[in-house]
Amino acid sequence: MWSLTSSLPQHDGLELDDAKQLLRASVHQHRKNRPEKERQAAAEQIAEHARELLDGVQVAAAYAARPTEPETSALLRVLDEAGVEILLPMLGPGLSRDWATYRPGDPLEVRAPGRPPDPEGPGLGEDAIARADVVFAPALSVDRQGVRLGQGGGWYDRVLRFVRPGTRVFAVIFDDERSSESLPVAAHDRRVDGILTPSGWELLGD
Repeated sequence: MWSLTSSLPQHDGLELDDAKQLLRASVHQHRKNRPEKERQAAAEQIAEHARELLDGVQVAAAYAARPTEPETSALLRVLDEAGVEILLPMLGPGLSRDWATYRPGDPLEVRAPGRPPDPEGPGLGEDAIARADVVFAPALSVDRQGVRLGQGGGWYDRVLRFVRPGTRVFAVIFDDERSSESLPVAAHDRRVDGILTPSGWELLGD
């Protein structure tokens, strides 16, 4: 299942930032072309597989998806049905970081174009993710070693440092966004422990 990179452009020889931007543009284009019916079906499959990761989980950090990302409303519903407290990111001005509790049906607001929907709050502080027993994070692509290609703002690279040791971080992606080749990585990039896709979940790394 790790041979699904034929759609990703070659980035050998490019500077780190240029390579990341090339890959981001490619994934964004593929996501825009993905049929909405396929995206919604993937959302339900992802949510069902997430149930297998909730044993002993009382608090989960997740996120509200942007329009072309794997839809997360079903995932949030499954978390709520399991009695799990949900933390969602609150993106303030610039790269300010915060978290707030959320339940399905609570209002979400898109505060700026291109930003994911935010809960109303109140904010719990950027280190509130330390309460999470599992983390579901967005990504554009992930390789076998857990290198995560994000949107480029560095938001998750900054907050994941607060995750408790032993708490697993799963990147939520479509199956064809797994990279069998190594993704470009910077020293400050935070790796993930696994992936959650429509076909299941998998732990990564050595």
